[in-house]
Amino acid sequence: MFINFWYPVLKADGIKDQPRQVRILGVDLVLYRDSNGVPHVMSNVCVHRGGCLANGRVKGDNVECPYHGWQFNGDGRCVRIPSMDKDARIPSRAKIDAYPTVEKYGLIFAFLGDLPEEQRPPIMEIPEYGQPGWRATLQEWQFNYDYKRSVENGLDVAHNEFVHPTHGFSGARADYKLGERKPILREWGSGISNRRLAPPLPDHKMREVSGRTENAVIEGSTGHHAVNCVWTHIHPTPAMSIHQYGFKSPIDDTKSRSWLINMRNFMLEPEHDARMMERNQVVGFQDRDILEAMQPHVTPRMNTKELFVDGDQPIARYREFLKEWEAKGWRIDVRKLLQDEGRVAYAIPCPERRKSKSWVVDSVPLLPGAGAQVKAVAK
Repeated sequence: MFINFWYPVLKADGIKDQPRQVRILGVDLVLYRDSNGVPHVMSNVCVHRGGCLANGRVKGDNVECPYHGWQFNGDGRCVRIPSMDKDARIPSRAKIDAYPTVEKYGLIFAFLGDLPEEQRPPIMEIPEYGQPGWRATLQEWQFNYDYKRSVENGLDVAHNEFVHPTHGFSGARADYKLGERKPILREWGSGISNRRLAPPLPDHKMREVSGRTENAVIEGSTGHHAVNCVWTHIHPTPAMSIHQYGFKSPIDDTKSRSWLINMRNFMLEPEHDARMMERNQVVGFQDRDILEAMQPHVTPRMNTKELFVDGDQPIARYREFLKEWEAKGWRIDVRKLLQDEGRVAYAIPCPERRKSKSWVVDSVPLLPGAGAQVKAVAK
């Protein structure tokens, strides 16, 4: 698991009048909206006695701890301690980690890390969102697999032939091959474009719209953005486009939540949404059955324990990105985190930690980056 990326936390309509608790990256967060409706995402641990802020109340622009009534504003600063005299100075250490937040695509995103704004990876863009001629649907799932395995699955063009009967021929054709592939390289990700033979469209309405009833070569592309996002563009015909954008949040290293935003430029009427969402769920559950049974459950840090072939190059490139981000010191030490579960309260470091010291709750343990390793060798 990695800090310093934007993670979806909750659907925008998932926060009502009371705080919500969500676990991401192995730690608990509290979400609430202030009096102006602005969403806030913060560490869930009250620095006084370890109370669960999500079990408290929203008081104006603040969240109130249910244990002793301490109130924290959206910046994570404690602004009220009822047990102290009203004129008493609130300790400077009375603060919790608060994270940059953006409401977009019907989701609430939080930047879980300490990078300054100019250095942060961007949220994955959906160029078609809100544009004329496109229809969006949003779906959410929780699965028992490592989110990185899911990203790699999205990059794995070869699995479609065997995992998804609607995408391939289940190994029945002797002439099966991956087809022409071209790499796609971007600043925060990579992918591949592909042409492949596909069976007739399974949905009678889609066959009617496309006019395609026979096997045909379809064009598509897929790639990852940052550590936790996947995009896939499928063109069943030159006139039909299905563009999918998957945003993933690791609950921990073996469980994750996924949000899928599906964009289509056909069958734009709302009554077709259920048909498209059902199809997406079938495909998603087919992937789930494969990924939840994989060994090891988490993506290996070394490729030597899996045998890669030419078709696995997109996955190999993704793992190179993982190595780069680990070298920056962004990777959480999951073993240490699990070892301390229930014994030590941790928080994802927020940007304010680079500006001020004396934090009560420790930052999550991180694996040493390349700089730390060089220093260790020098000693």
